[in-house]
Amino acid sequence: MLKVEIVKVDVSAKKFQKMTDYVAEEKPLHIFLNKTHYATIFCSPSNLKELAIGHLLSEGIVKSVEEIEEIRLKQGGACFVTLKPNIDLEKRLKLLKPFSRVILSACGSPSSYQYSGRLPKITSHLKVKAEVILNSVNRLNSVAKIFGKTGGVHAAAIYKGDGKLLAFAEDVGRHNAVDKTIGIAALNKTDFSTCFLALSGRLTGDIVLKAARTGLPLISSLAAAIDSGISVAKEAHLTLAGFVRGRRMNVYSFPERVAL
Repeated sequence: MLKVEIVKVDVSAKKFQKMTDYVAEEKPLHIFLNKTHYATIFCSPSNLKELAIGHLLSEGIVKSVEEIEEIRLKQGGACFVTLKPNIDLEKRLKLLKPFSRVILSACGSPSSYQYSGRLPKITSHLKVKAEVILNSVNRLNSVAKIFGKTGGVHAAAIYKGDGKLLAFAEDVGRHNAVDKTIGIAALNKTDFSTCFLALSGRLTGDIVLKAARTGLPLISSLAAAIDSGISVAKEAHLTLAGFVRGRRMNVYSFPERVAL
């Protein structure tokens, strides 16, 4: 967070007031894979190591943290990730065009969402009580301290099926917040098939694909789902719940994982 001077305009009282406020920060994180620039992600400057790991996992570049030999953060926002010698990085990057990418916090991708590859199928037998899903999404507001002060970030969390919080992160980009939670959980050796993802942002195709690639069987959000997110969820056999607010939610796919 950054402290700034503002002028608050109160139209009802017809007055100006000078005061101090907080705004969310955005900085570039330059990720290098085996010394070659892979991507620059504009993000909130926190949990940067976890963001890099989560992003590589959710984009399918690495299959597990065990494939990473070393990860180093340097001043200036550079993160150097070295994969183990047996990993064919060139083969895994063939599906990514262009190779060197700039990922903006506003959308999380340099281009419109398109996915033509083979989607992973979720086989988890997870079943979560609707009450647990509602409480978990509602809990985001109380845990999100940066949002409470700035109103300028997204929140994401990974919970166990019983509602236990395992990972939480905030970021100016909703994709980054999801990647950070995945990175945190992966470093803690979490079994994603027994967990679900909760977030504050829209359920788009690329967000749902991140969960599918890491084996998360259920996603819930305060916000709406759009057609690409529903399409990916159905093909990946993933449960998608949007508009999780108050005492209700809309379940768009595989509702059998939600128990009353």
